[in-house]
Amino acid sequence: MKRTAISLVCTLLFFIGCNTNKSQNCEPQQRDKALASIDSLGTGLNWPNDLQITGFAGPGLTPSPACLAVAPSGEVYVGVDMIGSLGKDPGKGRIVKLVDCNNDGIVDSHTEYAAVDNPRGIISVGDQLFVLHTMFAADGLATGMDLVVFEDKDNNGVADGPAKPLIEHISNPTFIKSRGTDHATNGIRMGIDGWIYIAVGDFGFHDATGRDGKKLTMLGGGIVRVRPDGTEMEVYTHGLRNIYDVAIDPYMNIFTRDNTNDGGGWNIRFSHQVQSGEYGYPVLFKHFTEEIIPAMVDLGGGSGTGSLFMDDATWPDKYNHTPMMADWGRSQVYIHRLTPSGGSFTQEQEDFIKLPQVTDLDIDASGRLYLSAWDGAGYSGDSGKGFVVRAVPKNWEYKSFPDVKSASIKELQSLLQSAGAAARLSAQQELIARKSGEATKAAWELVTDKGLPLYVRVAAMYTYAQAAGKDGIKNLLQLSSEQAMREFALRALADRKPFLKEVPVEPFISALKEEASPRVQIAAIVGLGRLGRTEAAEALLQIPVPASFVSPAKGEEGPHAAPNTAIIPAHVAAKALVALNAVDACVAAIGSPNSTLALWALRYMHDPKAVDGLIAAYEKSQDKDLRSKILATVARLYKTEAPYDGSWWWSTRPDTHGPYYKPVTWAASDKINAFLTEEWNKSDAAEKAFFADLNGKLRMGISRFGGDEELIVAKEDKVDLNKIRNTKGQIGKSSIEDIMLAMDKIKGNPAAGKTLFIQQGCIACHSINKGEVMKGPFMGQIGSIMSRKQIAESILKPNASISQGFATVLITTKDGKSLMGFVTGESADKIVLRDITGAAHTINTKDIKERKEQETSMMPPGLANALSYEEFASLITYLSQQKG
Repeated sequence: MKRTAISLVCTLLFFIGCNTNKSQNCEPQQRDKALASIDSLGTGLNWPNDLQITGFAGPGLTPSPACLAVAPSGEVYVGVDMIGSLGKDPGKGRIVKLVDCNNDGIVDSHTEYAAVDNPRGIISVGDQLFVLHTMFAADGLATGMDLVVFEDKDNNGVADGPAKPLIEHISNPTFIKSRGTDHATNGIRMGIDGWIYIAVGDFGFHDATGRDGKKLTMLGGGIVRVRPDGTEMEVYTHGLRNIYDVAIDPYMNIFTRDNTNDGGGWNIRFSHQVQSGEYGYPVLFKHFTEEIIPAMVDLGGGSGTGSLFMDDATWPDKYNHTPMMADWGRSQVYIHRLTPSGGSFTQEQEDFIKLPQVTDLDIDASGRLYLSAWDGAGYSGDSGKGFVVRAVPKNWEYKSFPDVKSASIKELQSLLQSAGAAARLSAQQELIARKSGEATKAAWELVTDKGLPLYVRVAAMYTYAQAAGKDGIKNLLQLSSEQAMREFALRALADRKPFLKEVPVEPFISALKEEASPRVQIAAIVGLGRLGRTEAAEALLQIPVPASFVSPAKGEEGPHAAPNTAIIPAHVAAKALVALNAVDACVAAIGSPNSTLALWALRYMHDPKAVDGLIAAYEKSQDKDLRSKILATVARLYKTEAPYDGSWWWSTRPDTHGPYYKPVTWAASDKINAFLTEEWNKSDAAEKAFFADLNGKLRMGISRFGGDEELIVAKEDKVDLNKIRNTKGQIGKSSIEDIMLAMDKIKGNPAAGKTLFIQQGCIACHSINKGEVMKGPFMGQIGSIMSRKQIAESILKPNASISQGFATVLITTKDGKSLMGFVTGESADKIVLRDITGAAHTINTKDIKERKEQETSMMPPGLANALSYEEFASLITYLSQQKG
């Protein structure tokens, strides 16, 4: 402990002697007066009273901010995206660097760091800035998305030159061209393990190419990770819809908040992402839920955006050590109270900070939290909308973060012990960059100091593992025998595939038996799948499958959004067996106590040996229940998922029946057909019903069995807008993104829109002419307040962004009455409130006990659902022409 005390003294001296900011020649500026309007939002939005939240940059500097990142020393990098999620014209994006050189919350200087289109994720590490963004060709058409890295070695706020690509084509260019980036690849964040984690939307990608030449294809959404030099790209988890970011804690737990599919059964869900896990969207989460890791909670509608795991000791305990998840659709940042449960967690969601269409958040090493807000910029961006705020605790005091490049090894070792994740990561990356035995030794000293907090030892272990490479395996093996560090050491040992040949299998197999420590067990299982040693298969098959492994009843949905921590060890074991292609071991286990897990894994093994083995096991068995399970497994293998070539997408509302989206036959399908048909011919009526159910559930398409269910495959690129534009009810059947795209192409008839304004009942709450009685929010000037797209969005999502004067007010009187409506008249002693029926209520101010603006609009969603595209276009065009 003496060594620790000395290192902390070194840290104190280091901080006292350092500069407050990297930027030289600080010239403090006066605060932009326009930011006062942002500050004033706090009253109406009920910002936490123990935080100081102030406007940092407005639309003049950061219009349409899609993402941001903060350097440990406080420089803020904002991704300006005036293309937006549905726009397609290049030349409207950039990374803006904002500097508060004297740390008073005021932007003192700014630069355009780099011009990029559709920035979706940023990470600041030393002189490097990692950026994920859309690429365009000279003809103005999108060619996909790339993860790139810029450098600014002279620290002048401008990238030194062109970016270096790390991954090319990590999204589907076909649909970025036709739709924009709404379901493309999104946020990036670096974990303490040194990997860059990438949030992939369900456009997926085909032949993404890393710096080492590795190619990767992924159908659908999930998480991909890559080393900071662009090598070793791999899929981390799969089966998400359209996540925008990831939150990563100090122990490498990863959390996501997904996007709803607008009525297709997949709502906003908060999930713990377990390496190798399958989360089921869109083909498994309804009817094959036993095979997925379910979400922790279904949160209803919304649009998850930026994420951050708050880990900073300068913040109050009630906010610290929690995932903070932004939701653009709800204009809210949430925190999730986590409770450990087996190898995962349960959670409770709480409101944190409300911001209009919040997009991202990040924190520096001094505890300053920055949040960006889209603020009604619409689906295609807006040069006059968007801002960034800074949030700090009320009792917060600035403490500078040193320039790590000038720090000694001993000083970096001290920083690695910081009580903030941003500081630890910065110190780690600088130690690794030193490439010296001294740096490796310094990290290992912390790993072996059992008196240090676990988060420090874990950070030091990952620092050591990255710096030492395969030379560190011996020490990590030794560390894996210490119970407190076992989980993390096992994970580090199996983390880097180029080093796996040097890693023995025995510590992992030994750890499989630790059922009392499911986190250790899960790390061992995942590790065995990565090591690739088939001799581990028998040990993996010993993992018990819990009683919750039950297929949903015919026509019913399973529990796909409720925590089930018990399923995780068996789930990742099945994935590991598939990764090992352990056909022989799984076939040999059929009929044994390990049969359930073996058959689960065999569902995914499209190997002729697996088919032969299953058929042989069926013929050998006399157990009726087991024979039925084998038949079901063979039937599952009749088809497989078509290879993904990137030429199609399943649209915003895909067929969710499963188990495949584009099923095709393969080399063993004829043999499977012949075997099943032979058994069907032998069957009685009750047994034939079993075959019909299999045929329907698995969509085999063997008509003689009966039970066929229609396969609906949406083809986004062949939608004929002209054929459906006049179809009644099309608005209610379409996603908001699809409607907004259609509105770009359909201008509508304002005269018809005027008629619809009356027919749809809008006049009950809204007046158009100034001479009319003011019923509710006045629409006679709406066209000068909102763009056509913003009007459309406000009708489709009335709760997403409630403009000034459009808020619903709840008034409680002293005699206990409650009245809700719009304030249409107000004086010093009276308020006129008009309710949704149009009735006016005059209330004496002296009789009011409480007056509160509501977070939801009085206008219910779905009012336009019965309209066609043409009708809706006419309505919003009519309203857009009302400019008073």
